[in-house]
Amino acid sequence: KVELHGKIMEVDYSVSKKLRSRKIQIRNIPPHLQWEVLDGLLAQYGTVENVEQVNTDTETAVVNVTYATREEAKIAMEKLSGHQFENYSFKISYIPDEEVSSPSPPQRAQRGDHSSREQGHAPGGTSQARQIDFPLRILVPTQFVGAIIGKEGLTIKNITKQTQSRVDIHRKENSGAAEKPVTIHATPEGTSEACRMILEIMQKEADETKLAEEIPLKILAHNGLVGRLIGKEGRNLKKIEHETGTKITISSLQDLSIYNPERTITVKGTVEACASAEIEIMKKLREAFENDMLAVNTHSGYFSSLYPHHQFGPFPHHHSYPEQEVVNLFIPTQAVGAIIGKKGAHIKQLARFAGASIKIAPAEGPDVSERMVIITGPPEAQFKAQGRIFGKLKEENFFNPKEEVKLEAHIRVPSSTAGRVIGKGGKTVNELQNLTSAEVIVPRDQTPDENEEVIVRIIGHFFASQTAQRKIREIVQQVKQQEQKYPQGVASQRSK
Repeated sequence: KVELHGKIMEVDYSVSKKLRSRKIQIRNIPPHLQWEVLDGLLAQYGTVENVEQVNTDTETAVVNVTYATREEAKIAMEKLSGHQFENYSFKISYIPDEEVSSPSPPQRAQRGDHSSREQGHAPGGTSQARQIDFPLRILVPTQFVGAIIGKEGLTIKNITKQTQSRVDIHRKENSGAAEKPVTIHATPEGTSEACRMILEIMQKEADETKLAEEIPLKILAHNGLVGRLIGKEGRNLKKIEHETGTKITISSLQDLSIYNPERTITVKGTVEACASAEIEIMKKLREAFENDMLAVNTHSGYFSSLYPHHQFGPFPHHHSYPEQEVVNLFIPTQAVGAIIGKKGAHIKQLARFAGASIKIAPAEGPDVSERMVIITGPPEAQFKAQGRIFGKLKEENFFNPKEEVKLEAHIRVPSSTAGRVIGKGGKTVNELQNLTSAEVIVPRDQTPDENEEVIVRIIGHFFASQTAQRKIREIVQQVKQQEQKYPQGVASQRSK
């Protein structure tokens, strides 16, 4: 607003107010940009309810972002238009709300993808259809896509009709690639049946074209879920292999980026064996996904980055968290220079980006293998700062390309709540470790510091560590709230 000759002149977008919405599309994103970095950037302008990746034929990435309010979307439009990231300049536009644009057909593409796809019917209005939608994503060899679709789409229509599913074949994704992703939305039973039918079609085609070998089943799964599918020392996978008579391998951690947050689970065996393995694999993945959905009450941006192929309703922002949190993250001594950067440029840029204070503690001795990074800031700042540090260590090859970056983080909790974090007979801490796949060490006999606090150690990869940190803070918060309500009751419960 500017005053001109005594009158207020208002300048606004050349987008009619009707078309302004809570949704924006961001284009020209560097393909190697990490999800947590993009998520942190978006979270600066408001509560992000959803981030969907759009499939395009361009080298750069495109995402659709939904903010909690139109005002937040408008601020993000203003701030991010032309935002420079490593010589890429973001391009942004509004996506009209469904209620103001023409009503969309009931089966909208879940990820807002622009890929060409043959689409069946969604399950009818059963209670199962209202369950958390966790689709099966598989890779099929490009030469079999035609057979799966069938003449005039008859084969795919038959699959969707028989299994009450929706099958999206992303034909334009990764043009020229030897394989194409296929997403199947249905009940667990419908999904498995559709998968079996697709496997049978591919095997029949392979036999007819004299491709003698068995066609493997390739399932795509988000990296955040794969650890729990594998299980401790690979037990879950070995059990599935043994029970189904298959051989299962999982792609390495290399090449995970904004374009590829998924790992490939390759199952080799007969069609029957592969179909049986799919049931067991999806059971484990679905269970891990639902546990995360139910157990981690945190900012929805976390879910958007962890599960970019899913849409979520608004998750409440937990304003009950303390405004400032302190986390001590331990990094290899030889990585200190990379984190600080030339004349401190990198650490300053990181602090500005995350909105956190980041300091590196002096070395405790001449030969220490690790140095402590002290990060102070609210939950979102912690997410961004820690995400960047994990990413930098991977980028600079401080870890073997095939191994995941695992770091130790220390957070302080009131000594009075340590027992609750451990749980009866260690139940809570064990559940926490199973849920997050991080190692959580809660001291039983540590002497509290001057603030009556003790240190909890968390060891794991980025998302595991983040989930554990949030979950522990949540337990501490619950205890504090109970103490305020029933000051005597909690104390007496603890002494039992």
